[in-house]
Amino acid sequence: MVLQYKLKSSNRWKKYPGKAKLEKSVSKYDFRLLNESKTKVLVDKGPYEKVMKRFRQIEFFKHRG
Repeated sequence: MVLQYKLKSSNRWKKYPGKAKLEKSVSKYDFRLLNESKTKVLVDKGPYEKVMKRFRQIEFFKHRG
């Protein structure tokens, strides 16, 4: 899965480098989650907490086995 982010005022999505490398607070950004090939949006634009909650759910069920 690929986590992308952008400033709320921006149009261009970028690959998420990690929370520590962001210039501003996570509340100033929108986030989304895509599949590996970037063809399908798994979680549409939303706040960091919402997107990460869904990311953890997907990972949990993927490795539940």
